[in-house]
Amino acid sequence: MSVPDVRAERVAQAVGERDLDLLVVTDGPSLRWLTGFSGSNGAAIVGAGGTRIFVTDFRYVTQSEQQIGPIWDRRLADRELLGPGIAGELPPGAGTVAYDGATVSVDAAQALQEALGDGVAAVPAGGIVQTLREIKDANEVDRIRAAAGLADAALETVLARGVTGRTEADVALDLEIELRRAGAQAISFAPIVAHGAHGALPHAQPREVAIQAGTLLTIDWGARLDGYCSDCTRTFAVGDPGDDARAVYDLVLRAQVAALAAVRPGPTGREVDAVARDIIDEAGHADHFGHGLGHGVGLEIHEGPRLSRTGETSLAAGMIVTVEPGVYVPGRHGVRIEDLVVVTDDGCEVLNTLPKELRTIA
Repeated sequence: MSVPDVRAERVAQAVGERDLDLLVVTDGPSLRWLTGFSGSNGAAIVGAGGTRIFVTDFRYVTQSEQQIGPIWDRRLADRELLGPGIAGELPPGAGTVAYDGATVSVDAAQALQEALGDGVAAVPAGGIVQTLREIKDANEVDRIRAAAGLADAALETVLARGVTGRTEADVALDLEIELRRAGAQAISFAPIVAHGAHGALPHAQPREVAIQAGTLLTIDWGARLDGYCSDCTRTFAVGDPGDDARAVYDLVLRAQVAALAAVRPGPTGREVDAVARDIIDEAGHADHFGHGLGHGVGLEIHEGPRLSRTGETSLAAGMIVTVEPGVYVPGRHGVRIEDLVVVTDDGCEVLNTLPKELRTIA
């Protein structure tokens, strides 16, 4: 059985377990995972009784023929799929048609219900496909590993050109271009390049400000390859940033290494988050670590599971998550160290290759 066939069977089983008749999948990443379709307008209809229908509009007829396997009964409908386009393609006898309430707008859900008419209920049932996507198969792991390796190499190329005196924005643009030259389909997200006090902003936007010696420089970047994302952060010393900055770096590194050691099947995201958070809190920086420890990465740069104070999902082999503690001291500096890891049967494998000891760059 092919990978798409297996995934469709898993979705169908989950639909049946929730006592639903049909599930309509329309969000892009889940649709690609389920069917292989990478266009911007499609819908997959999956039922526990064997229903496998794919609907798109005339713009994607040829593309869907090329990307979607024979298990799918391909149909052509109006561009507004969630409405008459879908309702007209449903098999008879459905009592409940589920959709993902997290990705379908209220207006679209209402249009779907109106098109279905009396006797068929459109109900929100979010998380079915997203939960299944949390466990990556070997092919997905290989794609993300390749994306991470490409991104690591691209950053090394940029750093070899030097950063002192260049603006944050120039380094960020250089990195974007180098990622594309190296073969990335796109960037996972706009790179973060921030030095000195600007580095105390976790999601700082690169500025037209020259990078000064004697500061810390944080770079957060990723590549998208074969549809899958990578994510990594490293903080560098531009010259000598001073003892205080080095002490903060050592603290974050210690927290990150301890958290990596805690990543394995079994613990919840909250429990792994606490490993790093307790170390940072005990060092007096509780107010300087305000985000979660990490998140899942796959077809989207942010997906489940979450490593955070509210993360209740237990880690399982095949999940790919970031481990990225940070300390951000307003007006002075910020440090974040992030690795992308795959949970294995007895621990985790780090997919990034760059060293984490504080590295001085020119």
